[in-house]
Amino acid sequence: MSTDLPTTASSHPGVPTGTSTPTGVDLTITGMTCASCSSRIERKLNKLDGVEASVNLPLEKAHVSYSGPVTVEQLLSTVRGLGYGAEVIEEKAPEVTPDDVDTHDHLSHDVAPAEALKRRALVSLVLTLPVFVLAMVPGIHVPGNAWIQFLLSTPVVLWAAWPFHRAAAINARHFASTMDTLVSVGTLSAYLWSTVAVLTGTAMTDMSDMSGEGAHLYFEVAAVVTTFLLIGRWLEARAKAQGKEALTTLLNLGAKDVAVQRIDPTTKATTEVRIPIEALHAGDHFVVRPGEKVATDGRILDGHSAIDASLVTGESLPVDVTPGDEVTGGTINGQGRLVVEATRVGSETTLAGIARLVENAQTGKAGIERLADRISAIFVPIVLALALLTFIGWWIGTGDPARALAVAISVLIIACPCALGLATPTAILVGTGRGAQLGVLIKGPQVLEDTRTIDTIVLDKTGTLTTGAMSLADVTTHGRLDPSAALRAAAAVEAGSEHPIARAIVEGARSRGLEIPTASGFQALTGAGARAAVGGTEVLVGRRALFGTVPEELTAHPTGSSVWVGWEDTAYAVLSVADTVRPDAQRSVGELRDLGLTAYLLTGDQESTARAVAREVGIPAERVVAEVRPEDKHAMVERLQRQGRTVAMVGDGVNDAAALAQADLGIAMGSGTDVAAASADLVLMRSEVAAIAQGIGLSRATLRIIKQNLAWAFGYNTAAIPLAMAGLLNPMIAGGAMALSSVLVVSNSLRLRRYGR
Repeated sequence: MSTDLPTTASSHPGVPTGTSTPTGVDLTITGMTCASCSSRIERKLNKLDGVEASVNLPLEKAHVSYSGPVTVEQLLSTVRGLGYGAEVIEEKAPEVTPDDVDTHDHLSHDVAPAEALKRRALVSLVLTLPVFVLAMVPGIHVPGNAWIQFLLSTPVVLWAAWPFHRAAAINARHFASTMDTLVSVGTLSAYLWSTVAVLTGTAMTDMSDMSGEGAHLYFEVAAVVTTFLLIGRWLEARAKAQGKEALTTLLNLGAKDVAVQRIDPTTKATTEVRIPIEALHAGDHFVVRPGEKVATDGRILDGHSAIDASLVTGESLPVDVTPGDEVTGGTINGQGRLVVEATRVGSETTLAGIARLVENAQTGKAGIERLADRISAIFVPIVLALALLTFIGWWIGTGDPARALAVAISVLIIACPCALGLATPTAILVGTGRGAQLGVLIKGPQVLEDTRTIDTIVLDKTGTLTTGAMSLADVTTHGRLDPSAALRAAAAVEAGSEHPIARAIVEGARSRGLEIPTASGFQALTGAGARAAVGGTEVLVGRRALFGTVPEELTAHPTGSSVWVGWEDTAYAVLSVADTVRPDAQRSVGELRDLGLTAYLLTGDQESTARAVAREVGIPAERVVAEVRPEDKHAMVERLQRQGRTVAMVGDGVNDAAALAQADLGIAMGSGTDVAAASADLVLMRSEVAAIAQGIGLSRATLRIIKQNLAWAFGYNTAAIPLAMAGLLNPMIAGGAMALSSVLVVSNSLRLRRYGR
C-alpha cells in the first residue's frame, strides 16, 4: 500500500521565504497554562503579515503557515516576547526509542511538568492539611495558632503556587490576563490579608469562635485552593499524556535496526550486516525474518509470507505477500523469510506520514473551538471586573471588608474557565489518536464538523465495495453440455494467459475441485481472447465476436464480464467473471444506513454489473449510477449538492480524485492511490468497508464529546459565577469545584480511547 500523506514544510530559521507560496513550520511552546495563553499567542502571530497560526494548548504546540518577508526567527521572537518559550520542532523520522527526548521533545515534554506538578501538589497537600484543621475544626485551641498557619501556608502560597504567580506576572507585563491571573490574585489576596492581620496583631485569637473579635484569617483558603488547583493540573497533565499515547505508540512502531545485504568486495558473496535504522537508504536490500518488524516501506524481492499490518493500518487479517508486493514499515512479518528493497525511508515512510497527519489534525482547530477561544480571551478581564464590583458591593452593603474579600475571592476562583480551554483540544487529541490506532486518519478538526452534517454517501464500486480482483461468478451452457466440462476446457486454454480474467477462470476451476487438462498449441488473439487444443479439439475462449453462432439461451447470462467458450465457430458456454464483493460490504452498507446516510453506488462498469453488486450489498436500483466517466463522478456529486444534499464520497482511484475533492466529505480507501488519499478528508488505512462507518462514527463521537465538554464548561461557569457573587460559595469549595471541572472534561475526552472496542 502506498498512501501519499502530507508533509510539513520547514524553512531555515532567519531566511526569508521570498515567495508568496506559504511555508509551514511547527513550534513547541512552553509556559502556556490555559486557553487565554494559547489564544493570545495565536492572535499575536496572526497579526504578522502573511501568517496564519493555530496554537494547541494540550499539545503545547503551534502550526504556522507564513509567506512574504516573515522569517522563523520573527515567529519565535514574537512568541518569546509574550513571555513563553518557543522552539522549532525539527522533522525527524519515527524510528527512535521511547527515551529519545530530543527527537520526541514535542511529545514527551509533558513528563517533566507532570512530575513537577506532582511534587508541588504533594508538598502543598502535606502543609495544607494542618492549616485546614487549625482553621476549620471547632474545639481546637493551639497556642500561636495564627502564627502556625502563617508559617505553614507561606511555602504553599509562595512556592507551590509559584507557577500561577509567574504566569500572571508575565502576562501582566504585557497588559494581559489569563486564568492564572484569577488564581494568583485570589490566593495572594487571601494570603496577604491574613498575613497583615497576623503581623499587626489584629488576627482572631480563637479560630473556632466565628463571632469573636479580631480579623478572620484566610490562610486555609489560599492553601486549600492552591492544593486543589495543583492536584487538578497534575491530573490534567497525566490525562493529556494518556491522550497522546496513541501517537507516541505510532512513532515508536518502527524497527530500531535492520539486517541489510552487503556484497563482500573480496569474495563477492552476499552477507548480512545489522545496522541502525537511520543508516538505511532507499535501494538497500534488507532481510525480514519471521516475527520481525518490516524496517521501512519497500518492495518484496524474494520470499513468501503473511504480513500483520494491524498496528499500522488496522487491517484485521494478515495479508499474504509475494515477490513484487509492497510492504509498509512497522508491520510484522509472519512465518516466511523476506528480502525487501527499501523504497522509502525516514520521514518519507507511510508511518512517518501517518504520524505527521495525526499531529497536524491535532494542532488544527475546528470552528467550534475558535468560538471557545474568543470567549476565553475576553472572559478573564470581565471576571476581574466582576470580582472588584463584588468586593465593593459587599463592603458597602455589610461594612465588613473581610466578608467582602472572601466573596470576591470566590468569584475569582470559581470563574477560572480552564475546562473551557480544554474542552475541544483534548477531545480532538484523543479522538484522532484513537483513529490512528483503528486505521482511520482524520486530516483536520473541521472534518469532525463535516461528518455531522452529511446525509448522503456516494460509494465507488471497484476497490471500495469490491476487492478489484476478478472471480468466476457463473457458468451457463448450451444444450446438454455439462458446466464443469465447459469450465475445464476454458481453464485449460486460459492457463497459458496472465490476463486477470484468465487467472480468475483458472482459479475458479481449481476452487471447484476440477482437474484442468493440458492444452497444446496455445495462441493469444490480441484484444479478443485465446485458442488452444484440448483433447484434440481446438477450443476458443474470449469475446462473442469470435463465434459465428451464439445460441439465444446464452445471451441471457448472469451479469459481469462475459467470456465465451466454444469450438467449430459455435459458442457452447458463457462464463461470467465479476469483481469480488468484499465480505463485509453488505453489513457495512447497513451500518451507514443506521448512521442516517443515503447510499448511492457510482461506477464506470456496465449497468447490469453495477445493479448486481448493489443488490448484493443492499443499495436500491434507483440509486445506482453506472457507466460513468471520471468527470461524470464529479458532476454526480455536484448534482446531489445542488439538490440540497450534503455529500460524502468514497473512492480509491485516480479517477475518483476530482469527486473526492468536490464532496463535502471525501473518504479515500487506503488500498487505493496516492492521488485519492491526497484529495480526501478521511483516509482509511485498511481496505475493509467497515472502516467507512467506523471513520464517520468516530468523527461524530469526537464531535459529540466536544459538545458535551463545552456544555459542561459553559454551564458550570454560567451557573457558578452568580452563586459566588451572591456569597453562596465558600472560596475553598469554589477552588475544588473549578479543579474538578477541568478533570471531568479531560476524563470525558478519554472515553474516546475505548471507541470501537
